[in-house]
Amino acid sequence: MHHIFVVSDGTGGTADQLLRAALAQFVETEVNIQRRGGVLIEEQVVEVVEEAARVKGFIVHTMVSTDMRSALSDIGRLHDVQTIDLMGPLLAQLTFQLSDEPSEKPGLFRKLNKEYFKRIEAMEFAFRHDDGQRSNELVNADIVLLGVSRTFKTPLSIYLAFKGWLVGNVPIISDILPPPAIYDLPSGKVFCLSTEANQLAILRRARDTYLGGATGTYADVDYIRKELTYARSIFRKRRDWPVIEVTKKPIEEIASEILLRKRRFVSAEKE
Repeated sequence: MHHIFVVSDGTGGTADQLLRAALAQFVETEVNIQRRGGVLIEEQVVEVVEEAARVKGFIVHTMVSTDMRSALSDIGRLHDVQTIDLMGPLLAQLTFQLSDEPSEKPGLFRKLNKEYFKRIEAMEFAFRHDDGQRSNELVNADIVLLGVSRTFKTPLSIYLAFKGWLVGNVPIISDILPPPAIYDLPSGKVFCLSTEANQLAILRRARDTYLGGATGTYADVDYIRKELTYARSIFRKRRDWPVIEVTKKPIEEIASEILLRKRRFVSAEKE
């Protein structure tokens, strides 16, 4: 059973009709549609997003207000709830097609299509800050991942970036100090990735084979244990850095755990 929440600052009738027309193409799929109209303030957005999160549902919306669309996108992202915007892209295209003098309104299209540009920005940020690059800019990140090689730092960065998060990642390498800038980052931004040595050795052997056996002790389990011990000594330097166990977990599950911890930090800051 898939749970779909239809959200609108009006009645929600338009979104409901369009959704049901589209679902007619999915005759074998069982869905539960719940309409939430009259959503006009952020507290209502939080309520419906949390409701969708509890049942692992997603949101389809026709929010006319740019601010409310942004709020729904941001709060949905924080709770790992997918939001599908039916109104924003249409308004953006109409603005582009119907404007008499579009060159005099350079910011209007970007404003109406904020979520799209946010995702593009996040993807670019992830690529630019992969594997410890530009560590001095990590203060601008929403999430920073720390971990030894093959703890899924890069795929997690891309996955979270697709959801709109600005993510950087920093490798932990034995006997090499991580960039000092990470210690200045506030609570709720840095997440440490840990794993089990034997499982990591399996992943690294596959990479070593792919590279023709040219990685030296990279896949040796004793070297890996030493590297993991060093990584944990780094993690302990900041007690407010959550340690996420990634052994045999899919990317989606790891990302969900990171976002759960992120929500807790955000909630604690508001209290």
